[in-house]
Amino acid sequence: MRIASFYRFTRFSREELEPLRARLLELGQSVGVLGTVLLAEEGINGTLSGSETGVESILQHLTSDPRLADLAIRRSQASQSAFFRLRVRLKREIVTMGVEGVDPLAEVGTYVSPAQWNALIQDPQTLLLDTRNAYEVGLGTFAGAVDPGTRTFREFPAWVEEVLPELMAERQSQRLALFCTGGIRCEKATSYLLQQGFEGVHHLRGGILGYLEDTPQEQSLWQGECFVFDQRTALSHQLTPGSHGLCHACRMPLSEEDRALSSYIPGVCCRHCQGQRSDEDRARYAERQRQQQRARAAGEQHLGRVFPLAQEP
Repeated sequence: MRIASFYRFTRFSREELEPLRARLLELGQSVGVLGTVLLAEEGINGTLSGSETGVESILQHLTSDPRLADLAIRRSQASQSAFFRLRVRLKREIVTMGVEGVDPLAEVGTYVSPAQWNALIQDPQTLLLDTRNAYEVGLGTFAGAVDPGTRTFREFPAWVEEVLPELMAERQSQRLALFCTGGIRCEKATSYLLQQGFEGVHHLRGGILGYLEDTPQEQSLWQGECFVFDQRTALSHQLTPGSHGLCHACRMPLSEEDRALSSYIPGVCCRHCQGQRSDEDRARYAERQRQQQRARAAGEQHLGRVFPLAQEP
């Protein structure tokens, strides 16, 4: 299966969005492509899964629009689909920060290629910031990176206001280096930082996934695995599948150790959500798990109720 993640900050009128949504759904269904695409007036952000021919036909349609001609695309492979269905959603933002006036088309930080990234972040005058959510950071991050401890990207601006200036002064940092999974969050974050008057702002082009794909493992400063927002859960160097799984009750990532705990019941609960669901919910989850197991044994796909990821960026 071909997996393609992509995004682009651009300008869409409000009137364009619903026809574009309908067209993508129609195209995706016609070629059997699954995934999630977010559309907003500020651009597009998505991940698709399907046959190489099917996925590439959708990408060709998107890039035929001059505004998306240089769509940032990251391709990888998987043994099965990374999604259960196709969703195309209209949003206020393609990555939700919740701050009016942040415009990555107007200004963003300096892009840094994976080949140049190690030198930048090893400079003692560089403060390295992980702009992802805390549960993502828990799976892996760059050595020496600061974890703001945010639960969602919406919390990043408040952390910047309350913590970042003092932290930079304390560490005598002259520049900032930001990173995220595929590049979209750190790109928007650098726009916000510049708007707030910060200088020397840099971000990793292509995000962690670009770095893991392009950087030889023996030269890598990445530690652990990279969480992704689909059924693969986590990827490692060369974008190979990681060891983490997913709790299908709360959608939080689980290590092999997590899955060995008594709190883990496949499809029902894990250490993150144990005690947070009603008996009725747990019974429903258990029945869904049994139906999925029967479907797999019969060589069929069972959708059941497909929950969105609880902590979207």
